[in-house]
Amino acid sequence: MVITKIAGNLNDCSSLDKNIDWLELEWEELNKRIFRKQTVNGTDIAVSLENSGTLRFGDVLYEDENTLVAIRTKLEKALVIKPKTMREMGKVAFEIGNRHTPCIIEDNEILVRYDHTLEKLLDEVGVIYEQSERRFKEPFKYKGHQH
Repeated sequence: MVITKIAGNLNDCSSLDKNIDWLELEWEELNKRIFRKQTVNGTDIAVSLENSGTLRFGDVLYEDENTLVAIRTKLEKALVIKPKTMREMGKVAFEIGNRHTPCIIEDNEILVRYDHTLEKLLDEVGVIYEQSERRFKEPFKYKGHQH
């Protein structure tokens, strides 16, 4: 199956009573326009998007009367950082940025991919954090310069 454009997003679907066959991607792959993968149920998918841009969690690549093929990211280890004050937020943001570690801020949490070296740093800062598994819903973005 060759996909050249996004058919929609699960958030916009009026009826979700169809079977969902997930195409699981690493978070970095959300930025890709061209790739070949298998869905969870074993369907071969070739993606060659006409427009550039990023894929999003829940994007529907294919739909028929029974099935939706949609994007989701793989579960991966993450550190969930929970600053209690603006001071903690500033210190954590500085340290993460100083290491060029990509992060996502959701609600009152900072999410980073798991890295055991960050645990010592977070302990030194004195911020509450926990190890978890998450599906990152957007790609980490590097801003300010390109490599």
